[in-house]
Amino acid sequence: MVAGVAAVGAGVPTVEALAMSVVIFAGASQLAAAELIGRNAPAVVVVVTVLVINVRMVMYSASIAPYFRDQPGRWKALVAYLLTDQAYAVSLLEFESDGETARRWYYLGVAASLWVTWQVATVAGIALGASVPDGWRLEFAVPLVFLAVLVPAVTDRATGAAALVGGSVAVTANGLPFNLGLIVAAVVGIGAGLLVEEVA
Repeated sequence: MVAGVAAVGAGVPTVEALAMSVVIFAGASQLAAAELIGRNAPAVVVVVTVLVINVRMVMYSASIAPYFRDQPGRWKALVAYLLTDQAYAVSLLEFESDGETARRWYYLGVAASLWVTWQVATVAGIALGASVPDGWRLEFAVPLVFLAVLVPAVTDRATGAAALVGGSVAVTANGLPFNLGLIVAAVVGIGAGLLVEEVA
């Protein structure tokens, strides 16, 4: 809902807001894109910001890919499209703890239900649009979701370093224009995690 409200608040037309939800299908990226569009940022800044925010999906893909190695190409494409933080976290925990799980159907059940819920909630947010009072500050919900996914994912020194350094840089660099602080934080956090992993 927050993504839909943010898109309408930034002046994104309804059809484009719905298309953004279907094509990008990533909360943080949609919010960042809506904010940048609302600020009349150059298109290249919007695209680069969305790509950098979503680069974590490459790491998720590399991590979960071995569980889908024997699946047909069209299933892999569907799995890739439906990949989200929540689908990744829930599915990976299940796959690691239960080797007998029907991976294809388990993942599809988790990821497709998230996709449907996301689209319905986005439509509701678009419908609510400007009628939501500014004082409600709905954007706090997005960081809470990421924290709920992040905390169980911090399992070793490398992921801990990435989370700590990335979070610290994000707070410190928050004032940079065009949400560049988020991009810098993502790159520095990933670098810190990789460095700690190599040293260990």
